[in-house]
Amino acid sequence: MVPSQIIGFRNVQGQGATFYGYNPVTGKPLTTAFTEATEQEIRESVELAQKAFTIYRKTTPAQRSLFLEAIAANIEALGDDLLGVIHEETALPVARLTGERSRTTGQLQLFARLLRDGKWNQAIVDQALPDRKPAPRPEMIQIQVPIGVVAVFGASNFPLAFSVAGGDTTAALAAGCPVVFKAHPAHPATCQLVGNAIIKAARDTRMPDGVFSMLHGFSHETGGKLVTHPLIKAVAFTGSFKGGKALYDLAVRRKEPIPVYAEMGSVNPVFFLPEALKQRGETLAIQFAQSVTLGSGQFCTNPGVFVLINNEESKSFIKKVADAMSASALHPLLTKSISEAYKSGLEKQKKLPGAREVTTKREMDIEPFIISVPAKYVLQHPDYFEEVFGPSSLAVLADHVEELYQLTEMMPGQLTGTIHAATEDYQTAKELIDRLNQKVGRIIMNGFPTGVEVCHAMVHGGPYPATTDSRVTSVGTTSIYRFTRPVCYQNMPSSLLPDIHR
Repeated sequence: MVPSQIIGFRNVQGQGATFYGYNPVTGKPLTTAFTEATEQEIRESVELAQKAFTIYRKTTPAQRSLFLEAIAANIEALGDDLLGVIHEETALPVARLTGERSRTTGQLQLFARLLRDGKWNQAIVDQALPDRKPAPRPEMIQIQVPIGVVAVFGASNFPLAFSVAGGDTTAALAAGCPVVFKAHPAHPATCQLVGNAIIKAARDTRMPDGVFSMLHGFSHETGGKLVTHPLIKAVAFTGSFKGGKALYDLAVRRKEPIPVYAEMGSVNPVFFLPEALKQRGETLAIQFAQSVTLGSGQFCTNPGVFVLINNEESKSFIKKVADAMSASALHPLLTKSISEAYKSGLEKQKKLPGAREVTTKREMDIEPFIISVPAKYVLQHPDYFEEVFGPSSLAVLADHVEELYQLTEMMPGQLTGTIHAATEDYQTAKELIDRLNQKVGRIIMNGFPTGVEVCHAMVHGGPYPATTDSRVTSVGTTSIYRFTRPVCYQNMPSSLLPDIHR
């Protein structure tokens, strides 16, 4: 593997500053050097993508399906070598990486099937009414068309599924949009392998040169220059609130503002209602602890807050959760910056009024953590709803049901909201659902938010600040519509219409 920028079908030895990947176990940099993309390399990538767009947007859904399937096959063909590289860069367990690889190839194949179905462009037909009085109506047909070149930013916590060939890239390519991908510096070697797999697929399926490019970069300047290039028509980002908001601000200040679909973080509140705790508290404590510590808490749907009615049973439940978290197997956090942010986030939370530490009895550099606080303090201090990215959760004790509702109404937008309820709790649950649907993108009943199914109905999004646009999802087949726009064809002869499913 030769580390380089991928500019269309060319591997270009970068001319920018040098940086290295990082081994989370040893805490030391890896040996392969990568280079920051220069302004010229960014410009070349975007301009080549724009040239490719004039051809790629005219490809048939069947042709794009073959392209996506070839990418999936090439990723599978990398075999254990790919998993070994990812493990070295992230310290994520090989079993987890194997599952993530299947999710990545599976979503490529799912979008290929969507395109073959023929209905993805959502054709809406209003038949002509030539005899209508007082004026006839011409035939009108609305369809979706691709918007142009898309900049996609990889996430640190999913080196495959939210990375080079992840959901954002897949949706954009399926829509007919070329992609310029900004590789995440936490796993540059992984990005290089997958990026080359995409280029091979593009060549083998005769896609235009420039349909995909990939740029390396450690500094924020690389991403900023990419987003502000006038030929970029949309941005997809998964990461921190700070990073997503910075890109959004750059995009809306452009001479031509463009959409930024940024998924930026969430505390994903879980409500445990009283009868549910009585009936299955032991099991729920173990399951909740597993959800909090899954992947060392580095999931965007990690449950960072759980809410209970203040009584002895709830206090006992919190202790059981803490004990279960203490027994969990954790791996190092993905990057130094994530580790530092986790520690500083906990320290800030500990100093908020009403906060009380719950012992988790574990000795390690990054330990799982629970802080308990009465709901009245959370209602007065919205900082409690700031995400602490890692294996921790905030236990909020409400004095009465009305406080549950107040917490729901004052919390900022979230990706998910979860309710655990027995039949006897349903009246309260119904009221919570009514409030949660104004605050979250996905409501889970008697389950846990970690684990995002890639399917047609999935919504992985939510009101600000969880995302910058609550109307769309970044997971599932409807994510394709972030990268299309509607066009109405009026009184158009059928021979001149695009090839659509009617």
